[in-house]
Amino acid sequence: MSQVTLTIDGKEVTVEAGTTVLEAARKAAIDIPVLCYHPELRPEGACRICVVEIEGARNLPASCVTPVAPGMVVRTNTPAVREARRTNLELLLANHPQDCFTCERNNNCELQALARDLGIKKVEVKGVRRDLPLDKSGFSLVRDPNKCVLCGRCVRVCSEVQGVSVLDYADRGFEAMVYPPLKRPLDQVACVNCGQCATVCPVGAITERSDVDRVWEALADDKNHVVIQVAPAVRVSIGEELGMPPGSITTGKLVAALRRLGFHKVFDTDFTADLTIMEEGHELLERLENGGVLPMFTSCSPGWIKFIEHYHPDMLAHLSSCKSPQQMFGALAKTYYASKAGYSARDIFVVSIMPCTAKKFEAARPEMNSSGVADVDVVLTTRELGKMIREAGINFAALPEEAFDEPLGISTGAGVIFGASGGVAEAALRTIYEVVTGEELKELDFTAVRGLKGIKEAAVTLKGRTIRIAVTHGLKNADNLLKKIKAGEADYDFVEIMCCPGGCIGGGGQPIPVDREIREKRMSAIYAVDRGMELRKSHLNPAVQELYKTFLEKPLGSKSHELLHTHYQERSRV
Repeated sequence: MSQVTLTIDGKEVTVEAGTTVLEAARKAAIDIPVLCYHPELRPEGACRICVVEIEGARNLPASCVTPVAPGMVVRTNTPAVREARRTNLELLLANHPQDCFTCERNNNCELQALARDLGIKKVEVKGVRRDLPLDKSGFSLVRDPNKCVLCGRCVRVCSEVQGVSVLDYADRGFEAMVYPPLKRPLDQVACVNCGQCATVCPVGAITERSDVDRVWEALADDKNHVVIQVAPAVRVSIGEELGMPPGSITTGKLVAALRRLGFHKVFDTDFTADLTIMEEGHELLERLENGGVLPMFTSCSPGWIKFIEHYHPDMLAHLSSCKSPQQMFGALAKTYYASKAGYSARDIFVVSIMPCTAKKFEAARPEMNSSGVADVDVVLTTRELGKMIREAGINFAALPEEAFDEPLGISTGAGVIFGASGGVAEAALRTIYEVVTGEELKELDFTAVRGLKGIKEAAVTLKGRTIRIAVTHGLKNADNLLKKIKAGEADYDFVEIMCCPGGCIGGGGQPIPVDREIREKRMSAIYAVDRGMELRKSHLNPAVQELYKTFLEKPLGSKSHELLHTHYQERSRV
């Protein structure tokens, strides 16, 4: 591409043509403040916080939407620029609730940080604050329109990344606001509860529904035997939530922290990730051998499940009937584990720590009660767990390394890689290859399905038959892939789909902020955990083998179908 040379704050900078002034400044180590801008979304120039002076221009343009030009002279720190930024920010603050101490985003709020960085000590403008009701209609997310700064990030991530488009602007002037269609509550529209809107919101206008108090109450009730399961992606992100670098592997410290919070047993969702591979892998083999519906889609991601129920219900037969590892765990905790430990299903209180806001909705689905009661009682996000640890005064970094409890805490590397896009497919291949061929798989790393590319493809030959695999993440990518399959433009046997960018490591309940670099660090950590495991194939998990021997009998057996499989339904878009 052609190069453009310009001057920014007296420094000559050369960048590719088409680069914005904001991007060029960042490459020159000049930090221009932003609010509506997000590096993974289309720039809009809505907030005008990133204005700069350009020699010869009649006004102060927004640097995030202004392309560079040869010979351009840019100044980012003049009195006029500083005054304009402060004025624009003051206008936002004048209409914004002043409840920072009790806000979910206190100390992690971009508006708060901007006020500090721009030196705003007092808001001189007198604004009119909204008094709109909170939308608490859903199981996963809470919308507070009073805190919305109209940056449009949630609108763009919902449409550009997820392809769901259930948020948009409505009304004009001071009445302008972001709403779901027809201003309906979230539970009455085709929201998939993915929480990506919450991860990009710069303030507290969209947050997860907090269930922390319910967990504290359960722990304080002596009648409960409270067990907890931890999703694979949480062990590489909870440290980040508590001040450690992104990608920190904190498995042992996490277990120790959960014991200190008072949980009676600390188990690992990786155990039922291994179990999912046994059930899902055998389901795929059965479809291949008996002419079943192909391609088979994975069913671990609840945001993806709700998406296909709303937007592609004609393809529901392609979904694996397997529950997600979270729900398999809940069913087994209240049956298999309860029996072994001498409890009834009603005595067991199951808490999940998940990187995902959609898991809250999944746990509340009425069909998720194979144990006779709700299989999972409460789901907390990684962020909510961080709050509990801070509230309890636990020094996370100083904790010793502790191991999960048995038997539902025994797992393999195949289970842990479920946390990254491509992990389910790779784990399935490790097991399917050995089940079909009867030979030991020497090379366990299927690198073709790894990484953050939107759609990845791979193939493996099993006894002369080539199994074609596709992996995708982010619902816009999933939608494009499904349309190609429907049109006959793509032919696969097995398709892994994760709702969120990067898979669970980029889930809507993970630490904020998140970007591609952070996802890559979390993903690298997931694979590092896998490499360090003694066992790396799901079918070699001794606890899973014992489970089948003494309780489930065999994959896809009657007991397995009763506890570990489910059904899905068509949902209207409104």
